[in-house]
Amino acid sequence: MGMLKEFREFAVKGNVIDLAVGVIIGGAFGTIVDSVVKDLIMPLVGLVFGKLDFSNLFIVLAQVPEGTPRTLDALTKAGVPVFAYGHFLTVTVNFVILAAIIFIMVKEINRLKREAPPPPPAAAPEDIVLLREIRDSLRARTPEA
Repeated sequence: MGMLKEFREFAVKGNVIDLAVGVIIGGAFGTIVDSVVKDLIMPLVGLVFGKLDFSNLFIVLAQVPEGTPRTLDALTKAGVPVFAYGHFLTVTVNFVILAAIIFIMVKEINRLKREAPPPPPAAAPEDIVLLREIRDSLRARTPEA
C-alpha cells in the first residue's frame, strides 16, 4: 500500500507533469520541423543544386537483383544494402534547424526572465529632507560622550 502512495505522490509532482507535457509538445514540434525541412527547405536546396531529391541519394553496396528499380525504396524492399546518405543529410538539416529554433526560444525566454532593475526609490518629500538636515546639523554640534 505504501509503495502505491509513494508512486502517486511522485507521479503528480509538478516536475514530472511538466516533463510529460514537454515530451508530448516536443514530439509534435519535431513533426512540424520535419515537415518544414522536407516540404519547404529541402525543395529549395534541391532547386539550387539542380532539383536533387535528397531522400533518394544513396550508394548501392551490393549486387542489384535483375528487374529491381534503382530507387531507395525499391532497393531497401529487395534487401539490397545501400548507403543512404541523402536521408542522413535530411535528418542532419532537421537537427540543425531544430537546434537553432530551440536556441532562439531559450535565448528569448531567458531575456524575458531577466528582471529590470528596480526603480530608484521615490524622492523624499521636502519636509522630510529638511528634518533630516536639521537632525544631521544637531548631531554635528553635539559633542560625543
